Amino acid sequence: PLIGCGGVASGAHAYTRIRAGASLVQLYSALVYHGPELIVRIKRDLAERLRAGGYRSIAEAVGADAH
Repeated sequence: PLIGCGGVASGAHAYTRIRAGASLVQLYSALVYHGPELIVRIKRDLAERLRAGGYRSIAEAVGADAH
């Protein structure tokens, strides 16, 4: 499995890494700077991006840009 890490501070960042092949996304520094509510914002934004992309789950989007 690939882990997307470094600079993940938004749903857009997470979505980009997932589509590039990451099956996990690590939050560390952004969580320190933005607090636990960051997780809620990322989940909400990521869900919207998945729906807009026609995906029913994150698993469907993993590696979509790598093909």
